[in-house]
Amino acid sequence: MTSAPPIAAPVRRALTTRGGAHLAFTELGFGTAPLGNLYRPLTEAGARATLEAAWETGCRYFDTAPLYGLGLAETRLNGFLRDKRGTPATLSSKVGRLLSLCPPQERAGQGFYFDTPSRRETYDYSHDGVLRSLEASLERLGVDAIDILFVHDIDVANHGARASVDAHVATLMGGGYRALERLRAEGVIKAFGAGVNEWQVCEQLLRAGDFDIFLLAGRYTLLEQEALTSFLPLCQERGVGVAIGGPFNSGILASGARPGAHYDYRPAPPDILARVARLEAVCAAHGVGLAEAALRFPLAHPCVVSVIPGAQTPEEARRNAATLAARIPAALWRDLKSEGLMRADAPTPAEDEPC
Repeated sequence: MTSAPPIAAPVRRALTTRGGAHLAFTELGFGTAPLGNLYRPLTEAGARATLEAAWETGCRYFDTAPLYGLGLAETRLNGFLRDKRGTPATLSSKVGRLLSLCPPQERAGQGFYFDTPSRRETYDYSHDGVLRSLEASLERLGVDAIDILFVHDIDVANHGARASVDAHVATLMGGGYRALERLRAEGVIKAFGAGVNEWQVCEQLLRAGDFDIFLLAGRYTLLEQEALTSFLPLCQERGVGVAIGGPFNSGILASGARPGAHYDYRPAPPDILARVARLEAVCAAHGVGLAEAALRFPLAHPCVVSVIPGAQTPEEARRNAATLAARIPAALWRDLKSEGLMRADAPTPAEDEPC
């Protein structure tokens, strides 16, 4: 049995919050949606083994949410985090949804999350809703404080129309935002932001309030860079951090343009398959795996503090670390731009990163 290839020590990135706190992130974070039995159930032992494998690679940033397994992901982090007391790590969770008991047939997340508690979800971006959500997360996680709270899914994909998003943003800014400001001032949390799948609402919030960091999923990737139009420049201007979730665009940037590949949580349409096939061909010409380029690319932006792929198995966690450690020639990025496959203004990694 051959041993796994050595993985370079993880690089840490820093962010100073509006409250003056200092947060450290490993470039490779760990997203816990798969630990909430996303798409298939995991055993308790299997979930713990995956967390341990991520820790062994040097990962020290863990992101979770009440939605993930309807509390299950946070619960599975509980014992793991207790065993790691004394070793610095950064933890984020989310607010905006409240969970309540319900009959099994009314359980939220059916078709996505399996073998979870029977809970329904209620969107609540109010002052009291934020405090209630945090209190429940602290209980499930077994911790006294959470470093970062993200306002979860306050976007069109979840609320159906721009008018609905604007109404929820108004509720947030008139209520939940005040709670988040107070929690940051009191040191219960160090930072807050939003975790969404759309950069436009991130920009809307950033123009409305004093946010520290955003978790943007699937919208600043090797496949998509529209966030460079205005959102990311505004983050840079204000010193706001960005964590990138979904760096593989729901899988297609890891699997390649094969039949059944997923993009944005659904089977990829023909135009996306064609574009990914072109990306894959340029990467192959440089001896670089598509997933290697996809995981490394977002980190070239000066505001990006971490990329957060998910993992359901220890092997996937170790593979993520090895993928990020791959050396990538600068010529690859130049060729992607010359082929029109990447925005000309997209920051790209230096020659042969990582060093």
